[in-house]
Amino acid sequence: MKPILLEVSDLWVEVEGRLVLKGISLKIPVGETHVIFGRNGSGKTTLLMTLMGFPSYKVKQGRIYFKGEDITELPPYERAKRGIGIMFQRPPTIRGVKLRDILKLCAKENGKKIEELARLFNFESFLDREVNKGFSGGELKKSELLQLLLQDPDLVLLDEPESGVDVENLNLIGQMIKRLLQKDTPHRPRTKSGLIITHTGFILQHVAADLGYVVMDGEIYCTGNPLEIFEAIQRFGYEGCKECLRRKMLED
Repeated sequence: MKPILLEVSDLWVEVEGRLVLKGISLKIPVGETHVIFGRNGSGKTTLLMTLMGFPSYKVKQGRIYFKGEDITELPPYERAKRGIGIMFQRPPTIRGVKLRDILKLCAKENGKKIEELARLFNFESFLDREVNKGFSGGELKKSELLQLLLQDPDLVLLDEPESGVDVENLNLIGQMIKRLLQKDTPHRPRTKSGLIITHTGFILQHVAADLGYVVMDGEIYCTGNPLEIFEAIQRFGYEGCKECLRRKMLED
């Protein structure tokens, strides 16, 4: 049995006085990638922000464990130091700071080569631009993923990696995520884990996942094979997930 890297236990979270997450529980073993499906506003991003420890997301009940340690009260920088990294759906523009300087900070401890990775993913020309200033949707994702590749976290949190990205860039972004999660080499033992949230599910055409969840109204409605869940959502929509749950409850 694989050791558990992340455990979320009965998590209830409030944002600006409104209860958003209602009893979320999940476990991600070392080396596995899990994906969360859900409509916009279902609580997906709230979960990632809570896992990263941003103070606007207030844990009212429940605990978060990472590598066996209770990190529920830790600030974001302590979680990053322990090996958690996040890719934002809408990262901020940082004026007056070059992307190269941010990447140097990310790579400070692991000795990875900035130019080598930037060249590999056709991003060299952006290194001396201000962070995210004037970047397209695909360029924002590449910037975020390049930072994560240099940070080299053990757990990667990816917020809607396919949103705002054209088909050509989505293929490259899929390659970057595969490298980040050690899926770029077949049969390689993996130590990196991931939690991907998605509205469309199209990221699964580029990155394989081990387990899927459907989140609606701040609760996990079902868990199962990610591709089967994706297919069901495409056919029946998220309302179909609710109906499926109702049927299961009646059968039980």
